[in-house]
Amino acid sequence: MSAADRGPDARSTDIESGQGVPPWIAASLNFCSRCGAELLVGMVPGEDRQRSACPACGHISYVNPRLVVTVLPVTDDGRLVLLRRGIEPGLGAWAQPGGFLEVDETVTEAAVRETLEETGLVIEPGEIVGLYTRLEAAVVVLVFEARVVGGAPGLTPEALEIEAFAADAIPWGGLAFKTTYWALVDWLGWRHPDLRAPAYSAGR
Repeated sequence: MSAADRGPDARSTDIESGQGVPPWIAASLNFCSRCGAELLVGMVPGEDRQRSACPACGHISYVNPRLVVTVLPVTDDGRLVLLRRGIEPGLGAWAQPGGFLEVDETVTEAAVRETLEETGLVIEPGEIVGLYTRLEAAVVVLVFEARVVGGAPGLTPEALEIEAFAADAIPWGGLAFKTTYWALVDWLGWRHPDLRAPAYSAGR
C-alpha cells in the first residue's frame, strides 16, 4: 500500500504494515492456552500471514492491538489541559490523559475514568478528534475532545504537572508520543485553523 492508502492514522507509526506480530509480543506467546503445548510461528492454512499456532490441537493464538482511550480536555475559556507524565513511557513529557479500555466499560466511561484518575478533572466527552495507530506498541489510540465540567486539578503518580495551555502555547517540543502530536495537529486544524503546528521533532 502507498502511504496515502494506509489512512491518516498511519501518520503516528514509523513501522510498515504487514510485518506480523511484534517480536516483543511473540516472545510472550509460548504455550497454547487450550492444551498447554508449545506454540509454533508459521503459515497456517487459510490464514494470510504467519500465526502463533498449536501443532497439537490446532488452536491459533491471534494477537490484536489494544485500545487506548484518551482525552483532550478543554476548559471554559478554550485552553487545552495536558499533563506531564509521571511514569514510563514518556516520563517527564507532555501528553493528554488516557489509558487502556477495560473489558467491562464503554469508551466514554474509560475517557471519564482515566481523566479523573490522572488529573482530578471531571469531563464530558464530545467529538472524536481521531484514531491513531502505533504499530510499535500494538495499540490504537482513540482521542476525544472533552469539556471540563467539574473537579479540580490534582497531581497524581501519573501526572507530575497539570497545565491548561492556550492553543498558541502548546508545548510542541516536549510531547511524549507521536500520537499526541497528530491528535493536537488535528484538533488545532479543527478548532484553530489560523494556527499551524510545527513539524514533528520529538516523542515516541
